[in-house]
Amino acid sequence: MSYRGLTWDHPRGLNALAAAQGPVTWEVQPLEGFESAPIADLCAEYDLVVLDHPHLGEALAHDCLTPLDQVFAADDLARIADGAIGPAYSSYAMAGRQWALPLDAATQVMALRPDLAETPPISWAEVETLSQQGGVALSLAGPHAALSFLSVCAALDDALDMRDGGWPADGIAERAYDILAPLAARTPAHTKTLNPIGLLDLMGRADDIRLIPLVYGYVNYTRASRPVAFQDAPRAGGRPGSILGGTGICVSRRAQVDDTLRDHLLWLMSDATQRGFIPDHDGQPGLRSAWADPKVNAAWGNFYSQTAATLEAAAIRPRHDGYIALQTRASAYLRDAFDARTPAPQAARRLRDMFEASQPERTTA
Repeated sequence: MSYRGLTWDHPRGLNALAAAQGPVTWEVQPLEGFESAPIADLCAEYDLVVLDHPHLGEALAHDCLTPLDQVFAADDLARIADGAIGPAYSSYAMAGRQWALPLDAATQVMALRPDLAETPPISWAEVETLSQQGGVALSLAGPHAALSFLSVCAALDDALDMRDGGWPADGIAERAYDILAPLAARTPAHTKTLNPIGLLDLMGRADDIRLIPLVYGYVNYTRASRPVAFQDAPRAGGRPGSILGGTGICVSRRAQVDDTLRDHLLWLMSDATQRGFIPDHDGQPGLRSAWADPKVNAAWGNFYSQTAATLEAAAIRPRHDGYIALQTRASAYLRDAFDARTPAPQAARRLRDMFEASQPERTTA
């Protein structure tokens, strides 16, 4: 039996899947396509869909995914759970079931040109000092203004975990906003519309940017014409603050899973494949063993060893049905607020109001 799969159009998202030559024919859409195409529509067309964890609420509301305990044996899922780095596996658990395999692990980390920024900053205070010298850009386009904001909140609050409906306390939100506002004001104007791929592409071919304090890590850019190095996200006293990204493979309700597909997916998540085939084909593995592998690190500029601590400590976004739209609205608001120099208390209250308004309506008996 053959299957149709949908992934995202970047070497990190496609090359390993396409090269695997399994029972799946993979098609692609732009990274932003997952923000605009309803998950139910994608699952009606495809047997396998690669998505990230904040889409789970929408997917479960439309009952378009097959829980993985109906696909795999419990010991297979337990093995993958035990081996996954950070919350890469647990981020796809919701309503008491597991919904995706963490094929790809990522989080927001620091990107820099080592030839232009010799000493990486460790704290947000050091990022502020470096920004005053120029060449420091925030990732603000699309949903990333909100994601950068939440990452700084996570640096300020070690216990922040939003997967079950949490949101940063107003005091934390105000401090995070005040950290980002001056950095946003100094971010070069021509970079503000670039998504992470665009920012890293620019960093890897020109000298416009020497440091991005928070951007989703793409191992591929360690091999750019002007190599980009990656380090742990900045700290504000505790953990390196970051919001989990990455992608997982989901099985849609339309798929009729046979042993060939099941074995292929387990092979993709095996230790040997994650430490060899996946990184050898531009992928960014989801198992901790691959991130710690000396050969993998030597081949990719120590990307993994220099950012693993951030991934291990990454916070999980809200995942309710309605969060994806909130993420877009909150980012647009933050960009406008930075430009207008809106006071932090006003911005924090507005963001909380937007979050509360995004929650699904609750009915009472």
